[in-house]
Amino acid sequence: MTAFSDCGRAAWQSACALVLALCLCLVGGDVTAQETQLIRSPILSLDQDRMFALSDFGRRFETALQADGAQLEIENRRIESELEAEEKDLTQRRPAMSPEAFRALADAFDVKVQRIRTEQTAKARALALRTEEAQRQFIAAARPVLEQLMIDAGAVVIIDPRSVVMSRSAIDVTDEAIRRINSSIGEGPGGGTPPQDAPDKPKGD
Repeated sequence: MTAFSDCGRAAWQSACALVLALCLCLVGGDVTAQETQLIRSPILSLDQDRMFALSDFGRRFETALQADGAQLEIENRRIESELEAEEKDLTQRRPAMSPEAFRALADAFDVKVQRIRTEQTAKARALALRTEEAQRQFIAAARPVLEQLMIDAGAVVIIDPRSVVMSRSAIDVTDEAIRRINSSIGEGPGGGTPPQDAPDKPKGD
């Protein structure tokens, strides 16, 4: 048997290199497909709290909520300082006032304190209600995405993992849901935050 000519050897090496490259491409393609392929299952698991918290919508909302909460805390400290100063002034004026006049001013001050406390408590509750409203808006906006996710997976139900005793992690589609929701709705309408008014300043007497 004669040896390969230089031309034949080069052709053979080129062919081998091409086959090797094709094999590597095929293997790489299979791995990629396996990494991104959505599981086919009639039951999917979805952590709604994690989906909301890690979505662009949820992150934007949490940032806005923290900023408004910090603003409310600053407002509360300012009001507290003002009320303490007013109470101190009233105490210093007491010796020069009749008991009746002092009692009238003290009662008016107590009414003012109770009113302001009620207003600030209402603002704190409003922040909590905004979270619930944001979650409702998020689920409403994400519903079409989740429905398509079910169709793609051949699923008939999505369950909350907290209500399951044991399951395969493969049916958890939370990360895939986050990816699709971010791609579809991003930070959501209004930057992911329900409309709200800025905290009001306390009313005067």
